Amino acid sequence: MKTACRALFLASLLLVPAVHAAEHTNSIGMTFTTIPAGSFYMGSCMYSRADKAADRELEKQGLPPKGPTCPAKGKLDEDGLEEEAPQHEVRISRAFQMGVHEVTLGQFKQYLAALDDKERDKIDTDAFRKANAHGDEAAVTHVSWLDAQGFIAWLNQKEGGAAYRLPTEAEWEYAARAGRSSIYFWGDAMDPAPEHAWFNMDAADLEKWFSMREQNRKENYPHPIGMKKPNPWGLHDISGNVWEWVNDWYSAEYYRSSPAADPAGPENGKARCFRGGSWYGSVKNLRAAFRGVNAPDYRSDSLGFRLVRQTEGKYSGS
Repeated sequence: MKTACRALFLASLLLVPAVHAAEHTNSIGMTFTTIPAGSFYMGSCMYSRADKAADRELEKQGLPPKGPTCPAKGKLDEDGLEEEAPQHEVRISRAFQMGVHEVTLGQFKQYLAALDDKERDKIDTDAFRKANAHGDEAAVTHVSWLDAQGFIAWLNQKEGGAAYRLPTEAEWEYAARAGRSSIYFWGDAMDPAPEHAWFNMDAADLEKWFSMREQNRKENYPHPIGMKKPNPWGLHDISGNVWEWVNDWYSAEYYRSSPAADPAGPENGKARCFRGGSWYGSVKNLRAAFRGVNAPDYRSDSLGFRLVRQTEGKYSGS
């Protein structure tokens, strides 16, 4: 019975959806756009514990407090977290290409079809199918960081190189912000969120967007890619839909000592980071600086990934 179900599940490989043209389209229909080199301010404008301690010392000396660390001179983020501080300038020294969309179920199923039965069974479980019951055009979910690495290795081998990888946290936030220093990539107000992202309306103020009789319009599942407005650099669902694994190990203190150019995260750790918010998370998770974290083998029905295609130099991260 399981063999028959698998055959039905993989049969739709021939129905992988067409996607919009971009600067590069690879052999399985993934589209990429170039993200230019440049600098940005990473993290949240917030009044952190370190800021408060420094101000107390200044007050003891009879000096005026400096307030929150906010070199980007943006709006104070009342929802900012300590792990998002201090806000600091980061330079991305070389251009790279980023997936216009999150990896879809249809694209991921091509990888599953290439695995032997034993390896496929580790991923293609009942839980995976339940989480991915929304069509080949939907962003794939229930994929661990390790699963994403398997997909990347397969794709690199298929295309004869080593171009594909997960973005670093810094690359992801730089691309998501698209030249802006606001709380969300579209600005500081949460009101426009439904135009740009799928997120959990239950955890938000529904009255901001729906009348009382329309508040059952919640769509709590991963959606087909590209249905919401993109950010200014053309990336769809960079906020919302599904969380996106990035390559970095997680450290709550990393921003205090990370390099100014091309930070690739701590050399080791116990958990990996993910970014962007999801259909399951609240509007606050859509903030450009928000950091998600879990074990590399963790899977969730709101967690997927997006790829980078390295076009310049060689990546040297962990």
